[in-house]
Amino acid sequence: MTVSLEQLRRCHVAVDMGAARTRVFVKGAGLVVDEPSAAAVNTRTGGLIAVGRFAEEMTGRTPDYIRVVRPVSGGTIVDIEMAQRMLRQLIGEKLRRTLRRKPRLRAAVCTPHDADPLSRRAAVETMVGLGARRVELVDTLIAAAVGCGMPVEQPEATMILVCGSASTQVAVLSLGAIVTAERIPVGGQAIDNAIVQHLRQRHALMLPLQSVRPLHIALHGNGINQDGPESTEIHGRDVVTGLARSVHVDTAAVREALHTPLTTVLDGIGQVLRDCPPELVADLVDRGMTMVGGSALLPGLDTMLRDATGMPVHIAERPDTAAVLGLGAMLEGKIQPLVLDPLSG
Repeated sequence: MTVSLEQLRRCHVAVDMGAARTRVFVKGAGLVVDEPSAAAVNTRTGGLIAVGRFAEEMTGRTPDYIRVVRPVSGGTIVDIEMAQRMLRQLIGEKLRRTLRRKPRLRAAVCTPHDADPLSRRAAVETMVGLGARRVELVDTLIAAAVGCGMPVEQPEATMILVCGSASTQVAVLSLGAIVTAERIPVGGQAIDNAIVQHLRQRHALMLPLQSVRPLHIALHGNGINQDGPESTEIHGRDVVTGLARSVHVDTAAVREALHTPLTTVLDGIGQVLRDCPPELVADLVDRGMTMVGGSALLPGLDTMLRDATGMPVHIAERPDTAAVLGLGAMLEGKIQPLVLDPLSG
């Protein structure tokens, strides 16, 4: 961990800005914001119309002069000004006044593994624009592992899989640091896009990403395995006529469409295990890996990973908020560093 626990204890607020959702944890108040990372803007006046859930519901349903923007892409803030405006509205005036009373406001922010300098600078500038005097950057992998209750500070291997909207991060941790890790450019959005493309090519049906959820539910049963329901009805727009149409989709064919993105995730997990020292891999045989992130809840994904790797696979109790809760636990001093007795001569 590049940031010491002592530095994190001095922070007042923790922020996890992902491509799908933004979460804010305030010391002493807990998780105060958990909303979609979206903002609706009036392009004529530049005014902000809605943020969070209300802006998310406007996607694809607005007139020409209203645009729904996402200031975070792939775990990186791509529009600093819009990210600041969105955060101000999500936090609210009352909480902003409370934070402004802090003489030297400190903030901690989750950043993706191996984030480039521009991404890290964007995260810092976003929080500085909101009044932070100092910003600490923490790797999402470590924050999520702490949020799951994993013993990251101990000299034993722990493996975590962060299934985000835009990417998947997998790492083996030991002694509070990342031993080996991979960031895979495949996440929940890639899985949804694979379903949308399958419906377009096989059934000539255009389906918005917001409507993919019924297929996720249809894959429930034993999920991506072969024991789920045989078909489900999906409503969309005909590619040729442009009229509304319903089709019965074979879920077995959908599982086949998901094969490519999920295979990429498996390749990344295999690369991490190959780069990991044998002693730590031996620890993982019994302990297995823990899945966090919103996409970890895709039905049957844990079963598929268990069958492919031969290791136990667990889903965290609160996988979607594990990273920000782990960062919050470090802010509140609930994580104690490993203390070694000095060697006596």
